[in-house]
Amino acid sequence: MSAAPESSATGPGPLDAVPESADAVAGRLTAERAVLRLARPYLGRLAGAGLLAAATEFAGLALMATATWLLMSAAGRPPLDRLTVAIVAVRALAISRGVFRYTERLAGHDAVLRMITDVRARVFATLTARRDAQHRSGDVLSRLVSDVEAVQDLLLRVLVPASAAAVVGVLAVAGAALISPPAAGVLALGLVVAAVALPALATVITRRSAAEVAPLRGALATDAVDLTHGAADLAAFGATDAALRAAEQRAGRLARLERRLAATGFAVDAAGVLVAGLTAAAVVLVALASDVAGVLVGVLAVGTLAAVEVALAVVSAARQWTQLRPGLARVAALLDADTPTPTPSPAPPVTDPADPHDLRFVEVSVRYRTGAAPALDRVSLDLPAGRRIAVVGPSGAGKSTLAAVLTGAVRPASGHVTLAGRDLGTYAEEELPRSVGGLLAEAYVFHATVRENLLLGRAGADEDELTAAVTAAGLLDWVRAQPAGWDTVVGEEGGQLSGGQRQRLALARALLAAPPVLVLDEPTEGLDPAAADAVLASALAATPAGHSVLLISHRLSGLADLDEIVVLDGGRVIQRGRHAELVAAPGWYRDQWLLQVAAERGYLALAP
Repeated sequence: MSAAPESSATGPGPLDAVPESADAVAGRLTAERAVLRLARPYLGRLAGAGLLAAATEFAGLALMATATWLLMSAAGRPPLDRLTVAIVAVRALAISRGVFRYTERLAGHDAVLRMITDVRARVFATLTARRDAQHRSGDVLSRLVSDVEAVQDLLLRVLVPASAAAVVGVLAVAGAALISPPAAGVLALGLVVAAVALPALATVITRRSAAEVAPLRGALATDAVDLTHGAADLAAFGATDAALRAAEQRAGRLARLERRLAATGFAVDAAGVLVAGLTAAAVVLVALASDVAGVLVGVLAVGTLAAVEVALAVVSAARQWTQLRPGLARVAALLDADTPTPTPSPAPPVTDPADPHDLRFVEVSVRYRTGAAPALDRVSLDLPAGRRIAVVGPSGAGKSTLAAVLTGAVRPASGHVTLAGRDLGTYAEEELPRSVGGLLAEAYVFHATVRENLLLGRAGADEDELTAAVTAAGLLDWVRAQPAGWDTVVGEEGGQLSGGQRQRLALARALLAAPPVLVLDEPTEGLDPAAADAVLASALAATPAGHSVLLISHRLSGLADLDEIVVLDGGRVIQRGRHAELVAAPGWYRDQWLLQVAAERGYLALAP
């Protein structure tokens, strides 16, 4: 589980009801404007999609009216030539409606998918630039998927249907006015109720529930990630039941909200059907009072039902808009071009990677939570360029926290770390990895080829450099044994590799990167003792001269040639010195050394 602070400590959680202020309303409107600004390059495509949608709905309306006239006229057995045009019109409208619908979907989705590509790229770039601890991986996934899809739905399910309904409503009233102006007035009133009053009502009664749905979905995505990847840790600390209960409470709350929204939607839809029926009845009564011919009265009645049905699409659009607002606001907050860029400040001097990279920890303390025991407690460490140091200790001693401080992932609560004479905090995010890097705990192997995974360490490396890196990691024989060689796909999270092979591949990538300060966090994890010793010796030998190494390991074998060994326990340095000195002195290191030697000798005795 992540050691990041709880989100509840920094603001209201997803279950907290927060009253909506005027600023929140203005913020939502700003959110929609921010999103719509991105649609400008695709305005022509979107306008075309809107016109095609209007043409589709108008073809449906005209089809209903023409078919009604045809059936009612045919009942009087008129000469066939009077019906020929209507017959052809019905067939043409039926075909054109399908063609318009297909073309509208094609044009609309083409424009929206192009726009969504830009939106998702900008959201991803912003999240990467911020590297905000409050953006948990599940929440980031929700923003990249569900919230970005809200942008798509805003255009396809809100703006396009609403625009088409407005155009068709105007044409329907104009057509009714040609038959009976009083009936056209009644139709206009019914359309106003269906397209304005009902959408406003739907927005009001669904706003509060809809505002909670997007944050809850983000929280549930975070719960899913934590419960999956943190299952072992939850079980180890006996917290599985509590975590499941918290996730189930959120899931239950989300289910209740969605049921409430569904019930509200049903009620509004039922009201829409009632409005359509009442409007049609009123139009028929007014038309009869105006002495309109019987056939045209039928046309007006059926046309009214079709026109109000089109107008009721605005109700669905308004309900959809209400549910999309929170997601749109979350996306808009990431679309601000100024957000990822910090306030300009005097740029620190850029360190040349060729310069000596002397590293120094001075009384560094790290505390993840207020009141908790420190993960590091006043740790001091000197790692001059070219020096090789190992950090060892029991689990939970603070070894990985030390590596996290060095790579900039964690900032010290007190003390300071300097690299090449500069405070580590002054290094830009893109500059520090060029100086410090390597193999960190649980290094990720991507669903890509061996070559592509390695080139993440150093883009542009040639095959000789790749060969040297995998040779040092002990993976060359495996690569050569694969039919595809360097182009062998390793599977999602390296699923086609064994645990030891994944570790060797990650180690080869770190060696290929060759930063001036190489951090190796448990580089031989998953290997048997003999292979682990060989790989460690090979990796240290492959490190360029003048580059320093910080090795973090639970194994004490293979450390005899290092310049210094630092023993951590409870976040404090309890021993330090060379291997021979520590083995000769009573203490944790000597005890663990004897235990590991005995265990490994027993293992080797049993090995074939």
